[in-house]
This record gives sequence, C-alpha cells and structure tokens, in this order.
Amino acid sequence: MRGGSLLLGIACLLAAAPSVAGALYRCDLADGSRSYVSKKPPNARCIVISQSHGGSRPAAAPAKAPVAIGNATPVNAVAGSPVAVHAQAPAAPVSVPASLQVASTASPPPAVASYASTAAASTAPRVVRGQVYSYIQDGVRHYTSQAPRGVANAGAVRTIRYSYIETCYACGVRPGVNFGTVRLNTDAYRNEIAMAARQHGVDEAIVRAIIHAESAYNPNALSRVGAQGLMQLMPATARRFGVSNAFDAGQNIQGGVQYLAWLLKRFNNNLALAAAGYNAGEGAVDKYKGVPPYSETQRYVVRVAQLAERYRGAGTVVR
Repeated sequence: MRGGSLLLGIACLLAAAPSVAGALYRCDLADGSRSYVSKKPPNARCIVISQSHGGSRPAAAPAKAPVAIGNATPVNAVAGSPVAVHAQAPAAPVSVPASLQVASTASPPPAVASYASTAAASTAPRVVRGQVYSYIQDGVRHYTSQAPRGVANAGAVRTIRYSYIETCYACGVRPGVNFGTVRLNTDAYRNEIAMAARQHGVDEAIVRAIIHAESAYNPNALSRVGAQGLMQLMPATARRFGVSNAFDAGQNIQGGVQYLAWLLKRFNNNLALAAAGYNAGEGAVDKYKGVPPYSETQRYVVRVAQLAERYRGAGTVVR
C-alpha cells in the first residue's frame, strides 16, 4: 500500500506541474532506488510509463443543466481560474496510466505514507499522507521515495510532504457532518489571515470559511486535480496571484484571499456567487447567471455561508 501511496503522490505532483510535452520514465538507478523523471538519466534502466503532448487540459464533459436555464453564454474563463475543476470530471495535464495505480516494487522507508479516514470507511473520502524527495541531477528533475545520499552532481534535495484529498472538505456529501455545528478553528493562522484580510478588504470570517471548506486547515492538502494548500489554489491561480509555493501557509493565504477579493468585487460582494466562482470557476457563474447546477458547487455554497456566519458570530477578527 505504501508503494501505491507514493505513486499517487507523485502522480498528483506531476498533475499540478505545468503541462509540457514529453515522456515520463520510471527508472531504476545504479544505487538501487527508483525515480520518476522526464528525461532518462545515464546508467539507469528506464521504461516509459506516460506520454504527454502538452497543451491545455481537455474540456470536461458538460454537466447536465436544469430545465429553463435561460440564455447560456459561452464560459468566460479567466486565466488562472479553477474553471470548474472541482465540479466536473478532471483531466490532468500529465496522463497517468494504470501502471501508476499499482504498488511499486521499490520499498519506501517506514512511515512514508499512512491512511486516515474522517468518517465511516464506506462513506468518508480517503486521505493519503506521505512524502517524496525531489532533486535535480544533471538537469533532470527526480522524484523518489528514498532520501538521496551521496548522489553526484545533485542539487539541493527538497522534501515534499503531501496530504492527498479526493475533493475539498465541504464538496463531498459527507454524511454525519453537520456544517451548522462542526467545530470551528478560530486560532490557526491568526496573523496571516488578519494581514491578508485587511490588505485585500475581505471579512476574516469569510476567509476562515473558505479555508475550512477547502482543506479543513491542512496546509499540505493536494487534491486529485492538483489544487494545493490551505485555500486549494490551482497552479495557474497561484501564478496569477504571485504565489511561488502554494504549500507555504502565508503565501497560500495571501494568494487565496486576493483571489477571493477579486471574486467578491466581480460579483458585487455576493458571497454565494463568489463562493460558487471559487469552487466552479467564475466563468461557470457567468454561464448560468448564478450558482451553477452542479451538486458539489451547490453544497459548497450553502456550507461556506453556514461557516462564514458561524465564524462571524465567533468573533474571529484580530484587532
């Protein structure tokens, strides 16, 4: 199971990376470790496990629209917006074949990954936690389960911790969780949230509601479509708002609040429409002239409103 968790983490990291044309190789290196790379390193046995032709994501299958929707205009996608990545079937920029879904023969170190559930096993979304190591050697980026030691010509090693989540906290059905009574978190990231909220003119209660709804305050959260960190920023959204490391809590909050402020301004401070835009993309809100008819988005909007009202009543503002 640990090997499968590692592959899942690497697949998500690749999905979150910019789309480029080329092959993905699985290589057995001379030191006995296994690495996943975009360029074959010397003296390694490699096989191609994925082929990408670059470009943008294929269009998602259209959601079933309700009767009497009105004049549906084309989606007005803005560069860097989620564009319904939560609500519609995702398509990762790097194709991950079936071979990545099975356990690797390489043995990661103990406790690399663990499984946790937040409700009954039959209904709770799965959360996979773990870490991989990334380094550049001779111009090739490597991802591996084992911390590299004594690797010649290797750059600095980066440890990437992740918590893979299938969907955002408030997006799933989540039977047994009542968002009108679920425990609030009024202490985490107080200074970061207060600073970003003041800077961009957003109610702190709304910021906390979005963080709670997106990741439940998990700074290492990584979704199946590549959304990252506390406020689940897509890589394009992160770039759009100057976030270089979406797993850095301060940067993530700054970028997420800036995007939230932009949405609130665009939709005349209508929280329902701004939340719908945050979840499904502002273009989807334009297309349907309101909250899109996606069950996930409609759940999300209701739950964000509940959480915002409760955080407002809890007095979360830092003076």
